[in-house]
Amino acid sequence: MPAASGISILIVDDQMTMRALVRNGLQQLGFAEFRESPDGEDALKQQITKPASLVISDFNMPKLDGLGLLRAIRAHPPVAKTAFIMLTGRADRELVQRAAQFGVNNYLVKPFTVATLKEKIEAVFGPLT
Repeated sequence: MPAASGISILIVDDQMTMRALVRNGLQQLGFAEFRESPDGEDALKQQITKPASLVISDFNMPKLDGLGLLRAIRAHPPVAKTAFIMLTGRADRELVQRAAQFGVNNYLVKPFTVATLKEKIEAVFGPLT
């Protein structure tokens, strides 16, 4: 049962407003340690140099999309076990199946509520204290 304050998070989305929405939701849930990235390429560099416990990544981004980021993280042994939640405006079955095939831990469909965000994180880490 981890405390929210003990989980570091990397928020990856090319839209600054969406990163702010995720950040605000995480703050409401008691998370204090998070970084942000505007694309998958930058996020991968950050994750390799200073790993986060959880990556919450948008699917559709320039340079490297969410699936590409997920695959790259899973292929890099030091960070391969990082928890990964895919954030998407598309709840289509094909995307969900591909993300599951590459080892996504959960997915969150936009728009989302703070309660849904908490539920998705707890499904990965267990109840937050």
